[in-house]
Amino acid sequence: MCRIAAYLGPSITLDRLLTDPPHSLLVQSWAPRELRYARLNADGYGFGWYANAGQPAVYVNPDPIWTDPNLPHLGRALASGLWLASIRSATIGNPVNHANTQPFADNEFLFDHNGLIDNFHDQVRPRITAELAPAYLPAIRGNTESEYLFAAFRQELNDNPDLAMEKALSNLMKKTEGWLDGNRALLTIVVSDGERLYAVRHAIDDACPTLYYTTDDDAFPDAQLIASEPLTESGVWQSIPEHQILILDPEEPPELLSL
Repeated sequence: MCRIAAYLGPSITLDRLLTDPPHSLLVQSWAPRELRYARLNADGYGFGWYANAGQPAVYVNPDPIWTDPNLPHLGRALASGLWLASIRSATIGNPVNHANTQPFADNEFLFDHNGLIDNFHDQVRPRITAELAPAYLPAIRGNTESEYLFAAFRQELNDNPDLAMEKALSNLMKKTEGWLDGNRALLTIVVSDGERLYAVRHAIDDACPTLYYTTDDDAFPDAQLIASEPLTESGVWQSIPEHQILILDPEEPPELLSL
């Protein structure tokens, strides 16, 4: 399980999102309010943004976020109009290392998954692997269900070039249910194409992990945000309904779609 935060709006420095808010991801690493199945998020952290060339860039660290001496400097120096960040509480069987630390990125997308899949390594991973084209397997560096879901998502879009992002995510959820064959899954996902943020709040045979959004928090003027737990006490954060996809677009109001 993890905690996620994402930002879309005017360019801000990383610390404005990651460490400054009263209930920032830094605080949530040791004092989460709505985390299930764990007490801390001490198994690494990472963040992603889109660099000047328009390609995703990520920084991941498998150590607890509060131990990283680089973070204050990175927080002051890096600025972007789109951020995706998370802190990690590792699932048993998924080692704490750089390869398993999110967010994940390719040449186009940033991807972060908060959740788990029961019996993933023994039962579910072989089913996903059997449906992945060989070209996607070498890019999988770790062993988490999250990275395999990212590979399946990319294949879904590459196989259907005209497919909308929200439809690709919906298709991924349907395929995942088939791969589970009765196993439980927690499937909260936030992904970006560099222009928009897409969030899925979903689970199979369990309650959905928490996920909120806001478009009018005074701490983030003219911005839209997503977070596992509200970053501020403003009262303007709304819970994303279960089994729905949220689309945040800088030029449009938020859109919610049922899976």
